[in-house]
Amino acid sequence: MEVSVLNIKGQETGKKVELNDSIFGIEPNDHVVYLAVKQYLAAQRQGTHKSKERSEIAGSTRKLIRQKGGGGARRGDIKSPVLRGGGRVFGPRPRDYWFKLNKKVKDLARRSALSYKAQQNAVIVVEDFQMDAPKTKAFVEIQNALNIVGKKLLFVLAENDKNVYLSARNIQKVQVIGASALNTYCVMNANVLVLTEGAVKAIEANLIKQ
Repeated sequence: MEVSVLNIKGQETGKKVELNDSIFGIEPNDHVVYLAVKQYLAAQRQGTHKSKERSEIAGSTRKLIRQKGGGGARRGDIKSPVLRGGGRVFGPRPRDYWFKLNKKVKDLARRSALSYKAQQNAVIVVEDFQMDAPKTKAFVEIQNALNIVGKKLLFVLAENDKNVYLSARNIQKVQVIGASALNTYCVMNANVLVLTEGAVKAIEANLIKQ
Protein backbone atom coordinates (compact mmCIF):
# COMPACT_ATOMS: atom_id res chain seq x y z
CA MET A 1 0.00 0.00 0.00
CA GLU A 2 1.48 3.33 -1.09
CA VAL A 3 0.77 6.53 0.83
CA SER A 4 1.79 10.08 0.01
CA VAL A 5 4.05 11.83 2.52
CA LEU A 6 2.85 15.22 3.77
CA ASN A 7 4.74 17.94 5.57
CA ILE A 8 3.46 19.50 8.80
CA LYS A 9 1.75 22.20 6.73
CA GLY A 10 -0.45 19.56 5.09
CA GLN A 11 1.23 19.87 1.71
CA GLU A 12 2.36 16.92 -0.38
CA THR A 13 6.13 16.56 -0.51
CA GLY A 14 6.15 14.46 -3.68
CA LYS A 15 7.51 11.51 -1.71
CA LYS A 16 5.62 8.28 -1.19
CA VAL A 17 6.10 5.57 1.40
CA GLU A 18 5.24 1.91 0.94
CA LEU A 19 3.31 0.46 3.88
CA ASN A 20 4.27 -3.17 4.27
CA ASP A 21 1.38 -5.50 3.42
CA SER A 22 2.38 -7.93 6.16
CA ILE A 23 1.61 -5.17 8.69
CA PHE A 24 -0.95 -2.85 7.08
CA GLY A 25 -2.57 -5.24 4.61
CA ILE A 26 -3.46 -8.45 6.42
CA GLU A 27 -6.91 -9.88 7.08
CA PRO A 28 -7.62 -8.58 10.61
CA ASN A 29 -8.19 -11.14 13.35
CA ASP A 30 -10.94 -9.79 15.61
CA HIS A 31 -10.37 -12.26 18.43
CA VAL A 32 -6.71 -11.44 19.01
CA VAL A 33 -7.59 -7.72 18.88
CA TYR A 34 -10.17 -8.38 21.61
CA LEU A 35 -7.62 -10.25 23.72
CA ALA A 36 -4.97 -7.54 23.37
CA VAL A 37 -7.43 -4.77 24.26
CA LYS A 38 -8.71 -6.80 27.21
CA GLN A 39 -5.16 -7.32 28.48
CA TYR A 40 -4.33 -3.62 28.15
CA LEU A 41 -7.45 -2.50 30.04
CA ALA A 42 -6.92 -5.18 32.70
CA ALA A 43 -3.39 -3.92 33.30
CA GLN A 44 -4.73 -0.38 33.87
CA ARG A 45 -6.87 -1.52 36.82
CA GLN A 46 -5.44 -0.56 40.19
CA GLY A 47 -6.88 -3.60 41.92
CA THR A 48 -6.83 -1.86 45.31
CA HIS A 49 -10.43 -2.71 46.22
CA LYS A 50 -10.83 -4.20 49.70
CA SER A 51 -13.63 -4.95 52.14
CA LYS A 52 -13.27 -6.26 55.68
CA GLU A 53 -14.11 -9.86 56.34
CA ARG A 54 -15.25 -11.38 59.60
CA SER A 55 -11.78 -11.72 61.11
CA GLU A 56 -10.93 -8.08 60.37
CA ILE A 57 -13.97 -6.42 61.98
CA ALA A 58 -13.49 -4.81 65.40
CA GLY A 59 -16.03 -6.15 67.88
CA SER A 60 -16.72 -8.49 70.76
CA THR A 61 -16.44 -12.24 70.30
CA ARG A 62 -19.18 -12.90 72.88
CA LYS A 63 -21.81 -15.31 71.60
CA LEU A 64 -25.02 -13.30 71.25
CA ILE A 65 -27.67 -16.02 71.48
CA ARG A 66 -27.65 -19.73 72.10
CA GLN A 67 -26.89 -22.02 69.20
CA LYS A 68 -30.27 -23.75 69.01
CA GLY A 69 -33.85 -23.11 70.00
CA GLY A 70 -34.05 -19.41 69.12
CA GLY A 71 -35.91 -19.96 65.88
CA GLY A 72 -33.54 -17.81 63.81
CA ALA A 73 -30.19 -18.08 62.12
CA ARG A 74 -27.31 -19.08 64.32
CA ARG A 75 -24.71 -16.41 65.00
CA GLY A 76 -21.49 -16.60 66.91
CA ASP A 77 -20.69 -12.96 67.63
CA ILE A 78 -21.49 -9.43 66.55
CA LYS A 79 -19.05 -9.74 63.62
CA SER A 80 -21.25 -12.36 61.96
CA PRO A 81 -21.94 -11.67 58.26
CA VAL A 82 -25.69 -12.12 58.84
CA LEU A 83 -25.76 -9.03 61.07
CA ARG A 84 -25.66 -5.41 60.00
CA GLY A 85 -22.13 -4.12 60.45
CA GLY A 86 -20.68 -7.59 60.33
CA GLY A 87 -17.89 -8.77 58.07
CA ARG A 88 -18.45 -9.41 54.39
CA VAL A 89 -18.34 -12.96 53.06
CA PHE A 90 -15.79 -13.48 50.25
CA GLY A 91 -15.33 -9.75 49.79
CA PRO A 92 -12.94 -8.25 47.20
CA ARG A 93 -9.25 -8.35 47.98
CA PRO A 94 -6.32 -6.47 46.39
CA ARG A 95 -5.24 -8.29 43.23
CA ASP A 96 -3.45 -7.84 39.94
CA TYR A 97 -5.72 -8.23 36.90
CA TRP A 98 -2.86 -8.58 34.38
CA PHE A 99 -2.75 -11.79 32.38
CA LYS A 100 -0.23 -13.17 29.92
CA LEU A 101 -0.53 -13.09 26.14
CA ASN A 102 1.96 -14.74 23.84
CA LYS A 103 4.21 -12.38 21.90
CA LYS A 104 2.96 -13.71 18.55
CA VAL A 105 -0.64 -13.05 19.59
CA LYS A 106 0.16 -9.44 20.55
CA ASP A 107 2.08 -8.88 17.33
CA LEU A 108 -0.83 -10.24 15.28
CA ALA A 109 -3.23 -7.98 17.21
CA ARG A 110 -1.12 -4.88 16.42
CA ARG A 111 -0.91 -5.81 12.75
CA SER A 112 -4.67 -6.41 12.68
CA ALA A 113 -5.35 -3.00 14.26
CA LEU A 114 -3.03 -1.24 11.82
CA SER A 115 -4.65 -3.08 8.91
CA TYR A 116 -8.08 -1.88 10.06
CA LYS A 117 -6.85 1.73 9.99
CA ALA A 118 -5.34 1.24 6.55
CA GLN A 119 -8.61 -0.23 5.25
CA GLN A 120 -10.47 2.81 6.62
CA ASN A 121 -7.99 5.21 4.96
CA ALA A 122 -7.27 6.56 8.42
CA VAL A 123 -3.47 6.52 8.14
CA ILE A 124 -1.56 9.74 7.46
CA VAL A 125 2.21 9.80 6.96
CA VAL A 126 4.12 13.03 7.62
CA GLU A 127 7.75 14.01 7.34
CA ASP A 128 9.94 13.68 10.41
CA PHE A 129 9.98 16.94 12.32
CA GLN A 130 11.08 18.41 15.62
CA MET A 131 9.92 21.22 17.85
CA ASP A 132 12.43 23.61 19.40
CA ALA A 133 10.22 24.14 22.43
CA PRO A 134 6.85 22.95 23.76
CA LYS A 135 4.12 25.03 22.14
CA THR A 136 0.51 23.92 22.03
CA LYS A 137 -0.38 26.54 19.42
CA ALA A 138 2.17 25.05 17.02
CA PHE A 139 0.69 21.58 17.42
CA VAL A 140 -2.83 22.90 16.85
CA GLU A 141 -1.59 24.47 13.62
CA ILE A 142 -0.34 21.04 12.53
CA GLN A 143 -3.78 19.58 13.25
CA ASN A 144 -5.47 22.31 11.24
CA ALA A 145 -3.09 21.80 8.32
CA LEU A 146 -3.76 18.05 8.29
CA ASN A 147 -7.53 18.64 8.72
CA ILE A 148 -7.79 16.35 11.75
CA VAL A 149 -9.07 18.77 14.39
CA GLY A 150 -11.70 17.28 16.70
CA LYS A 151 -10.87 13.68 15.82
CA LYS A 152 -9.36 11.13 18.15
CA LEU A 153 -5.74 11.27 17.08
CA LEU A 154 -2.83 8.93 17.71
CA PHE A 155 0.44 10.58 16.73
CA VAL A 156 3.29 8.06 16.46
CA LEU A 157 6.89 9.27 16.44
CA ALA A 158 10.02 7.27 15.64
CA GLU A 159 11.34 8.07 19.13
CA ASN A 160 9.93 9.86 22.15
CA ASP A 161 10.12 13.63 21.72
CA LYS A 162 9.47 15.59 24.89
CA ASN A 163 8.68 18.88 23.12
CA VAL A 164 6.10 17.29 20.82
CA TYR A 165 4.57 15.37 23.74
CA LEU A 166 4.27 18.50 25.90
CA SER A 167 2.84 20.48 22.98
CA ALA A 168 0.00 17.98 22.58
CA ARG A 169 -0.57 17.10 26.22
CA ASN A 170 -3.32 19.65 26.88
CA ILE A 171 -5.24 18.98 23.66
CA GLN A 172 -8.30 16.80 24.00
CA LYS A 173 -8.48 13.55 22.01
CA VAL A 174 -4.77 13.66 21.11
CA GLN A 175 -2.18 11.10 22.19
CA VAL A 176 1.50 11.17 21.25
CA ILE A 177 3.63 8.04 21.67
CA GLY A 178 6.86 6.57 20.38
CA ALA A 179 6.80 3.67 17.93
CA SER A 180 8.17 1.30 20.57
CA ALA A 181 5.11 2.00 22.77
CA LEU A 182 2.57 1.31 20.02
CA ASN A 183 -0.19 -1.00 21.25
CA THR A 184 -3.45 -2.40 19.94
CA TYR A 185 -5.72 -0.42 22.29
CA CYS A 186 -4.27 2.97 21.32
CA VAL A 187 -4.59 2.19 17.61
CA MET A 188 -8.18 0.93 17.87
CA ASN A 189 -9.20 3.83 20.13
CA ALA A 190 -8.06 6.45 17.61
CA ASN A 191 -10.01 7.73 14.61
CA VAL A 192 -6.88 8.81 12.75
CA LEU A 193 -3.37 7.41 12.89
CA VAL A 194 -0.58 9.88 12.07
CA LEU A 195 2.83 8.32 11.50
CA THR A 196 6.11 10.03 10.85
CA GLU A 197 8.37 8.49 8.21
CA GLY A 198 10.71 7.31 10.93
CA ALA A 199 7.82 5.76 12.84
CA VAL A 200 6.82 3.70 9.80
CA LYS A 201 10.34 2.26 9.61
CA ALA A 202 10.44 1.62 13.35
CA ILE A 203 7.06 -0.16 13.32
CA GLU A 204 8.17 -2.35 10.43
CA ALA A 205 11.41 -3.18 12.23
CA ASN A 206 9.43 -4.20 15.33
CA LEU A 207 6.74 -6.25 13.62
CA ILE A 208 8.33 -7.85 10.56
CA LYS A 209 9.62 -11.33 11.32
CA GLN A 210 13.36 -11.60 11.16
